[in-house]
Amino acid sequence: MITKEELLTCSITKFTQFGSKHVSLDEIAGTLGISKKTIYTFFKNKEDLVTSSLEQLLNKLSEEIDKIISDNREDPIISVILIYKRGFEYLKYFKPSYIFGLKKYYPKASNFFEKFNEDLANNRIYNLLKQAQEAGNIKQEVNLKLVVKIYFLRIDTVLFNNNNLFKLHQKEELFKHMVVYNLKGIITRNYSNPIFE
Repeated sequence: MITKEELLTCSITKFTQFGSKHVSLDEIAGTLGISKKTIYTFFKNKEDLVTSSLEQLLNKLSEEIDKIISDNREDPIISVILIYKRGFEYLKYFKPSYIFGLKKYYPKASNFFEKFNEDLANNRIYNLLKQAQEAGNIKQEVNLKLVVKIYFLRIDTVLFNNNNLFKLHQKEELFKHMVVYNLKGIITRNYSNPIFE
């Protein structure tokens, strides 16, 4: 018998690669060698499965973010960089249709995704930048709330708007331009890390 976690893992892999609207419950069942009826023992409907699989993925990412912050307590700027580097690893495998499909067809999942992004940017990233500013590593005149809104709040929208930037540019190049170079513009001269050289 398949576990709920195995079903969620298979589902999110298919949904992110092909778009949740384009993957049927029959396809997921076939991949796992189970009946569609088995899926319904765990989930009421496809939206429930889409939402739950996204929750599992984002909860895993959240745990990884907590570990990054914990492992880099002395350097909040590096925490920000590593958090987005990890996020880029996840987003690299997303088809733009997955994110846009959430908005159009699965409002519950879309709301969960939006809340995760808002919490990440407005709380975790903001607090890390604030710590760095208080330590003298970010210029005092920088409005951190504005920096978060401009550069960190909707990175996924920028990456996937009109063109999938992951198809046009290497992941590392995108990461440097969207995260590292923007941070480089607000750090003070007394902050030193090889990533900015």
